[in-house]
Amino acid sequence: MKVKLTVTESNCRSGYHQKGDTFMVDDLCPPICHELWNNIYPMVYALKNGGELDCGETRAKCFTARCPDGGRVVIRGEVLMAAEDELGRQR
Repeated sequence: MKVKLTVTESNCRSGYHQKGDTFMVDDLCPPICHELWNNIYPMVYALKNGGELDCGETRAKCFTARCPDGGRVVIRGEVLMAAEDELGRQR
């Protein structure tokens, strides 16, 4: 199971992330700022292992998180079904 990470907002102090950046998490850690990765890793791990997370009043196979550096970067994680490729297109 793969998790797609998409930067939805960015005011990254170091310029590491730009709005629209996407990363695919399969077996290895993607090239993400280590503070942001530390913050989202537990949620990515849960999704990769079939879990669902609290999402408002429901549970879902996705999350939205903010960078611990004042929320400068917002990232969305979501499970990609096996029938989707890395570009999100249906096969």
